Amino acid sequence: MISELHGDVADPSYAASFVSGLLEPMAPPPDDVVARDGKGVALRYNVYRNNVTVSLIDVLAAVYPAVRRITGTEFFRAMARFHVRVTPPASPLLFEYGRDFPAFIESYEHAREMPWLADVARIERAWLDAYHAADGQAMSQEVFSAVAPDRIGSLCFTPHPSARVTRSNYPAVSIFAMNRRDEPVTPICSAESEDALVTRPDQDVLVSRLPPGGAVFLKALIDGASLGEAVSAAFEETSSFDLQGNLAGMIESGAFTGIKFGDS
Repeated sequence: MISELHGDVADPSYAASFVSGLLEPMAPPPDDVVARDGKGVALRYNVYRNNVTVSLIDVLAAVYPAVRRITGTEFFRAMARFHVRVTPPASPLLFEYGRDFPAFIESYEHAREMPWLADVARIERAWLDAYHAADGQAMSQEVFSAVAPDRIGSLCFTPHPSARVTRSNYPAVSIFAMNRRDEPVTPICSAESEDALVTRPDQDVLVSRLPPGGAVFLKALIDGASLGEAVSAAFEETSSFDLQGNLAGMIESGAFTGIKFGDS
């Protein structure tokens, strides 16, 4: 079908005109697009339009498999179609598409009965970004051994390129984990909020449920705060913050690659 529509493809304005209506189902074909023998321009342009829409929906289905499993294929593709129509790709790399999909889900009228669905999508997006992140050597427990006790609080950490923290008022981590597997889904009785740390220290992406205060603690460290500042922020959120447990967890998950002194 691509050979049956013609125009000056070397002209940037033609390309912009051609794509202008591809995501708008009621838009007529651009005036400067013609078909062989002058026949069937609208029909042929609609084929392009349908192919683009279906391809982008397929991208979203690949990026958000847990969301698709939760909603069912028909619901997902209908929701994704609305998103595609208002959100054209901004990058030629297809895995970059769909960054705004979690926010779209949050505002999508027919998903209001699943208020945790957008947070599950945010974890899935973080998973994909971690998968494509640059490699880095995760630091080990031994990096602390040479640090004088009186300087521990001034330590700053270099985040691993894959490290991401997502927060949720719902059991989003449990819902995500259950729906990324092929095993049968069982009811989740908990209504507790769950925050996630997403990392890829080696080849596999890890999604870890964070303990109380862990999200604030790690987010502060990722943003460049010192250890002392991050600990203070975590205790402000919850008095049950476990510093030793969180330090062990962040090292085990490979969230950081090294340390430096914030006062140097």
